[in-house]
Amino acid sequence: MAEAHQAVAFQFTVTPEGLDFHLSREAVKQFYLTGVYSWKKRLICAKVVGPPVPTVVPVPAVPAVPTGLTPLCPQNSFLTGVYPASPSSWMVVVMATAGSLYCQVDPSLGLISRISRHLPESRFLGTEGRTVALMKVLSIRKPLLYSFQTSLPKLPVPPVHATITRYLESVRPLMDDEKYSKMEALAKEFKEKTAPRLQKYLILKSWWTTNYVSDWWEQYIYLRGRGPLMVNSNYYAMDFLYVTPSHIQAARAGNAVHAILQYRRKLDRGEIPPVMALGVVPMCSYQLERMFNTTRIPGKETDTLLHLMESKHLAVYHKGRFYKVWLYYGGQHLRPRDLEQQFQRILDDPSPPQPGEERLAALTAGERVPWAEARARFFSHGKNKVSLDAIERAAFFLTLDEDEHGYVAGQEGCMDAYAKSLLHGRCYDRWFDKSFTLVVYKNGKLGANAEHSWADAPIIGHLWEGHLFPQFMLATDKFHLGYTEDGHCRGEPDTLLAPPQRLQWDIPPECCAAIESSYRLAKALADDVDFCCFQFSNFGKGLIKKDGDEDEDEDEDKDRDGAGVGAMEMVTGTGMGTGTDSIPAVPSHPAPRQDKGCFCLTYEASMTRLFREGRTETVRSCTSESTAFVRSMSDPRQSRSERQRLFKLAAEKHQHMYRMAMTGAGIDRHLFCLYVVSRYLGVESPFLQQVLSEPWRLSTSQTPQLQLKMFDLDKYPDHVSTGGGFGPVADDGYGVSYIIAGENLINFHISSKFSSSETDSKRFGRNIRQAMLDIAELFDKPADTGGK
Repeated sequence: MAEAHQAVAFQFTVTPEGLDFHLSREAVKQFYLTGVYSWKKRLICAKVVGPPVPTVVPVPAVPAVPTGLTPLCPQNSFLTGVYPASPSSWMVVVMATAGSLYCQVDPSLGLISRISRHLPESRFLGTEGRTVALMKVLSIRKPLLYSFQTSLPKLPVPPVHATITRYLESVRPLMDDEKYSKMEALAKEFKEKTAPRLQKYLILKSWWTTNYVSDWWEQYIYLRGRGPLMVNSNYYAMDFLYVTPSHIQAARAGNAVHAILQYRRKLDRGEIPPVMALGVVPMCSYQLERMFNTTRIPGKETDTLLHLMESKHLAVYHKGRFYKVWLYYGGQHLRPRDLEQQFQRILDDPSPPQPGEERLAALTAGERVPWAEARARFFSHGKNKVSLDAIERAAFFLTLDEDEHGYVAGQEGCMDAYAKSLLHGRCYDRWFDKSFTLVVYKNGKLGANAEHSWADAPIIGHLWEGHLFPQFMLATDKFHLGYTEDGHCRGEPDTLLAPPQRLQWDIPPECCAAIESSYRLAKALADDVDFCCFQFSNFGKGLIKKDGDEDEDEDEDKDRDGAGVGAMEMVTGTGMGTGTDSIPAVPSHPAPRQDKGCFCLTYEASMTRLFREGRTETVRSCTSESTAFVRSMSDPRQSRSERQRLFKLAAEKHQHMYRMAMTGAGIDRHLFCLYVVSRYLGVESPFLQQVLSEPWRLSTSQTPQLQLKMFDLDKYPDHVSTGGGFGPVADDGYGVSYIIAGENLINFHISSKFSSSETDSKRFGRNIRQAMLDIAELFDKPADTGGK
């Protein structure tokens, strides 16, 4: 993990002459800029602009702060501001109402009085009711995407003693008595001597900024990383599992791109409903702002994010050649059939790549410093700069892939190859710096590769997945736009459209050498990735959340529920709270223990989007309760009822930990920020250094499903999502992702490295499958009273 710059921040000591202040300009500057960064984003989002113009709004090549998304019309900006309203805005309304009553002023300018003449007498149309009626007229029936943003609370800073207590509890099952005693001593020293000072500065930062974690998390975890983004940071999303709406590559690309543009238009206008936890509590939508027109720009010390207000074109790659495709004609989006025609023209283009062009994108797959140096030296002027700008300022990146991928019944390894292709491809046919790359294969299958710094996976899931449609983009492609009987996009193409523009390059031999060096490094990294993707069809959502038959006993119903709910997290250490997606992590644990013979530190991604600009928090899912349950499963002396009891304790513990993480009472983000402050202050902390150096050997994540309701999955059960995945978290560790895709289907994505003698993705997959079956069997029969 990247370290913060060391500096001595402002501090004071008491002397005989009074207070002696010690100021460090650099440290004060860093805290000041953090607040300025936060407030600039607020001001940018508060602007009101007119309808979009056909040209890109010019912005600096590397802006000092990322530009936020602005509403595209005054009406949306106003409505977003008044619904559901903040406490301060309601105070203004109350004062205005009281003032109108005192001054006997009608805020409707007589409108309600004229209407009331034609209505029966009612106390609701009195003076008091007029203001309420006016607010009803000015408000909206349904909230817009950003309606709740100003009402969301700030992420609280937890007490140091609570964080340390939870940390020690999380590592207890992973340490012997001697190691744990040493860690307790370090924690006690930190809590009593170092932590109080660091905590004060962190509380000060929380007052000054919108979110005390997110800016540092983006900067030090993502943008300052100097290693390759490919495999290590970027992640992927897959197509429908069983269905391919069209096998014509250009047609599938045409509908998919048009559907994405429709989503972008709704996003720009704020017309997408806000995401609500449990359908009631609003979640932060800030990360959605940078989904489009965003590129990560390499730097020698740190990268930056370039975000444009608008982009009218698409960058396309096919057979080593780059193209620029305009997305608008006559002020309107190109129709799907016109987009298909443009993509077919690219596919039919017989021209060869220019020298150095074919593997150019390998620069984005390798180390960041060589890419930054090459960009500054070879792409800062002339035709290279023009062409690079066309890619970096595109709405997103599209690869028309030469290969065929997807699920084929009975073909072993087909999904493994599909996952590897989306994660790294050929190491030069995805632009890994773009916010996301859409990949459309020769057989019509598609997928996406997403850069991680600008947002977390659920944000791409919001575009990719749907609620009642498993995906916005996929659902619009198949059900709203559709295809002709022969697989083409509907409608007739405009043959007068100008063809796609071929990007021109002048790449010298020195640049070709840099490209080749990055390619060799990326190729070695990609070849080392071991993937195992499989479908578990013994049970799924139907068992995880089962209503049960009327003649079944309630307790037995709960036991059956627990079998499904616990089985997933039991083996992978992941979970999503409560309800259908809640797979309480009892964790990480039969499978890893069978695989390595021991328990390991497990990283489960949670989210903090209940708070403004919240991102993620870590759930340390390997707990004392979960390890006790796992041990009981291999102990023949334990009864079925005892194992069920231990399982439920572990499940309840995981649910509690997940709720704590979601509500700002996690462990790792607080400790991370304390570490950053310590580096600014130049304070050495053996405790923090030990905590942040601990290796995560298992990272787990659940792919979100059904965030936007667009079609009924019950009516189209074959349109289930495959989900997505990511690379291994360590050279000797695993990355595990899963999606509960249907009533009897769960898709797993497991990654590791061939170079490690300790890992094997297929072996780990077999252990997961067996552990899930064992847990399901545990709840398949009524509990006995004794014996095995």
